[in-house]
Amino acid sequence: ILWSMFRNLQRPWKDSYIEQLVVELSNMDTNNFPVNCGVGEREARIACNLVARRHYGLGHGIGRSGDICETQPKAAGSSLMNALTNHMLKDLMKLMGVTSVESCILMPVCTGMTLSLCMSSLRQIRPNGKYVIWSRIDQKSCFKSILTAGFTPIIIDTIATPSGCLNTDVDAIRAYLIKHKLGQDVLCIMSTTSCFAPRSCDDISEIARLCAEFDVPHIINNAYGLQSHSCMHRIQMASKEGRVDLFVQSCDKNLMVPVSGAIVAGFNKDTIMRVAQIYPGRASISPTLDVFMTLLSLGSLEYLQLVKQRKDLYVYLRHEMNKLAERHGERVIENVNNTISIAITLSSLLPNKCTLVGSMLFMRGISGARVIENSELSVKYICGHEFKNWGAHTSTPCKNIQDPSNRSKRAVPY
Repeated sequence: ILWSMFRNLQRPWKDSYIEQLVVELSNMDTNNFPVNCGVGEREARIACNLVARRHYGLGHGIGRSGDICETQPKAAGSSLMNALTNHMLKDLMKLMGVTSVESCILMPVCTGMTLSLCMSSLRQIRPNGKYVIWSRIDQKSCFKSILTAGFTPIIIDTIATPSGCLNTDVDAIRAYLIKHKLGQDVLCIMSTTSCFAPRSCDDISEIARLCAEFDVPHIINNAYGLQSHSCMHRIQMASKEGRVDLFVQSCDKNLMVPVSGAIVAGFNKDTIMRVAQIYPGRASISPTLDVFMTLLSLGSLEYLQLVKQRKDLYVYLRHEMNKLAERHGERVIENVNNTISIAITLSSLLPNKCTLVGSMLFMRGISGARVIENSELSVKYICGHEFKNWGAHTSTPCKNIQDPSNRSKRAVPY
């Protein structure tokens, strides 16, 4: 199946089998030939034996200067591994719910930089695009990705509901598109699926309809949504109901590999190829090797089992947090549009004591939780842009939530 159909195996492989395959692929690269005379400037020369062993002798990297997916004649094994990994990731996305995905590539840079490359690739089809409409989420990387790509962000604040969750202001996005030349100077709209509570997943279906109506590209930041059936089904529906050009997800958050690369996917091969061709130079094979070995080690059935465990743990955590909230006169914020993260109020604590909760959790070995100061006095400056009430995903403090503490069930399969 792996060779003939470029699909994930259902059952996991033993470590010895995986290593044997990696070594066989490595031996297909010219730097590992028994007899080879490399006289060029880039011949995968590795001085340290420890480094060579760490990378299984894979020193050529992937792609060529004009295309990150292009085959290297001197690196047949590395190129084959890269192609296999991309096809296996595509198969995994279909398994998780995006059944109509056409193509995907593993980029050797973080999620934020991959978003920047995606926006830069859109410049070819939107030469007049100057602005990126961005539904606010208080996470630095995705915001800085807009600035790094050389565009101006148009920040659309979220709307608070009576229950305390924060939803997408679709009307504000529409109003901006109408006001500014029907979106002609807008490069794209960037929405977000996976996020910290009390923020909801963006209404990507409505945004997709707007993008189709105004002929504006749509990029979805799906950072840790690959392992969420909910996020993936939303992306599939959005692609059917409107326009979705690209969606990006992180490798470490979804596949449990070291921090390394990100996966960019879409519903049109030409759109994906523009991203592949805008990457300057060759790329490290390390993220590809990590993902390739991990997918073989898990198999599709084991991955689905891990996804189920995460969902079960989410239900258990929410149940226990509800009991804790009742004991202390607090409440867990109801948010049906966020099945990854959970928020609980801290209204009974004095404002200067709220942040102490976060440090107490960390000192007790609990990481991944955040305490948010729900105040306009909490201001963050990012590259000259001011964000009031930073961390709460909205500039207006929620009146019915004095201090939401985002104790997130992180979106990583267990």
